[in-house]
Amino acid sequence: MKIKWIVTGKTDEPCIADLIQHYLQRIERMIKLEYLEINAIRHTKHMSVELRKEKEGLLQLKHIRPDDYLILLDEKGKEYTSQLWAAHLEKLALRIPGNICFLTGGAYGFSEAVYRRAQEKLALSRMTFTHQIVRILFAEQLYRAISIIRGLPYHHE
Repeated sequence: MKIKWIVTGKTDEPCIADLIQHYLQRIERMIKLEYLEINAIRHTKHMSVELRKEKEGLLQLKHIRPDDYLILLDEKGKEYTSQLWAAHLEKLALRIPGNICFLTGGAYGFSEAVYRRAQEKLALSRMTFTHQIVRILFAEQLYRAISIIRGLPYHHE
């Protein structure tokens, strides 16, 4: 299984960055993982939301290869239990020859071009979280799913 996770914007809180790194290191012991932080668009005060999403989308798409299977972390996406998410991820890993690529967008979501490029949308919840909190939640759920796939005793039902 090869996973690429692209996030938009930097993690500026040290305690959040440490927790994300904690889970990323655990994941990297089990699978090949590429974690990439790309800069958010700056000087956006006088920019429309649509233009901002379009510019961020161009930056995001630069890091996605044609053979990447793209899953957007999006509140309008499909929700799973941890067990079903692990089963879905395992099926993708067996079926997808390239990377399974996850993308966390900027504050206003994704451009239409990014939505068109994506194969799936994944919701961690219907609630709205800061992008920093989403990173922690997704890192933990990715670790949990891989632990379930590997039969490790991390997840309890």
